[in-house]
Amino acid sequence: MMNFRTVVAILTLFFLSTAAKAQYTMHKMISVGYTYQNQSFGEVGGKLLFLKNDDVIYRVGASALMGSADSKFAIMPKLQADILLNFQKDVDFYHSYYFLAGAEGTNKYIAPKIGVTLFGMLDLTGGYAFPIGDTRLNGKEMKGLNINFTLNIPTVFIHDMFK
Repeated sequence: MMNFRTVVAILTLFFLSTAAKAQYTMHKMISVGYTYQNQSFGEVGGKLLFLKNDDVIYRVGASALMGSADSKFAIMPKLQADILLNFQKDVDFYHSYYFLAGAEGTNKYIAPKIGVTLFGMLDLTGGYAFPIGDTRLNGKEMKGLNINFTLNIPTVFIHDMFK
């Protein structure tokens, strides 16, 4: 069990970090896409995009992978974190493409990935999935080539569309 000093230190760190004025802007996004991981899965979820300037962008998200594995419907939760990079200077129309590096994890596998994204909204990534222990999805092993195609729609865009 934690002692009193540890609890006080954690709470102090938490409250100081929330009081600090970070220079990052946050944007919420809805994501839909396709994932191939030894099976085809549809993906629906949400992401948070953090940026200070448009050279380096951080993204975290959670989604659900839905598809058929061994002729049975299956759903897997997925967490992911990405870093989008573009150091091109003197660009008129903001940055149109970014190189993407990140990782995703489910309760069945962990997959590092790389790829490209157009305006931070349309992602094409690939990687290799490593299974977690001997876990299987309806008898199907979740390891090997991992391909993702995702559309990220900012919620501000959806809000403005229905005004």
